[in-house]
Amino acid sequence: MKLPITALLASAVLFGCQPKATDKVLVPRTLTAAEDFNQFPKEKTNVLSIFQQTDNTIKKRADRVPSLPFHVKFADTLLSIQMNPADPKSVVEKFSFAEFLNTQKSSMLVQPADSSGLVAPFYIITVNNNKIEAVNLYRAAGGANDSQYAKGVTPVGRSGYVINNDYFIASVSAKIYPIKRQKENERIHGTYFMNSPDRKTLVFLTANSLYQVYYPDGQVYTLTLPAAAPQEGSALMSWIQDKYSWQRVSGVTFLKKNVDFDRIIDIDEFKK
Repeated sequence: MKLPITALLASAVLFGCQPKATDKVLVPRTLTAAEDFNQFPKEKTNVLSIFQQTDNTIKKRADRVPSLPFHVKFADTLLSIQMNPADPKSVVEKFSFAEFLNTQKSSMLVQPADSSGLVAPFYIITVNNNKIEAVNLYRAAGGANDSQYAKGVTPVGRSGYVINNDYFIASVSAKIYPIKRQKENERIHGTYFMNSPDRKTLVFLTANSLYQVYYPDGQVYTLTLPAAAPQEGSALMSWIQDKYSWQRVSGVTFLKKNVDFDRIIDIDEFKK
């Protein structure tokens, strides 16, 4: 029996209001220790992809337009993130930052597009055995002016990224390391300044010191700067090159004051 036209129209409206079967909402979980985000997909087609879309025109990642938000897919499934697990209305599918963490394209770092002017949180979207998950990269912080030190993504050469002074993400291995804070309840109140020659010690320039973190195991060393030290820029870098050097003890490298003043300093050691 044929359905009346009105019934067909009603059905079309009803189904048009339903979520698309190809969409998936991810509720982020917390990061656990020693996670492996460098998984190999079982099938070549089961990978993540990044695209931009406007007026029904899809722009691939290689031809991106800076003013357009990014979207993420797993195969043909459009992915979104529910930022607040208790609020189904907090779902976002547009991202201002999206970058693969490994060549297999099974993990990526994303930041939701946020028009509030605040630094939006970061998430890892990852695929393991065809299971898609979102992982929240957030650590509670209650220090004064902490928001000033949520710098977003800070590239560390080709080694990886510093995220909000709280995490280091290694590009090659896709491993995520929490960065040990000076005070557990507040972010590092400084700016990423340089990396050690072995790419394992992150140095942050704070108000009166160089706070150094060997991120593989969380060892730290604080080098207090005298009042005579230049405050910033190339002058400070030249001053440090003249008076300090990278010194390795028991496999850990920290920047320390020169004891042997006849030691020849290799300027390449201070390249970021």
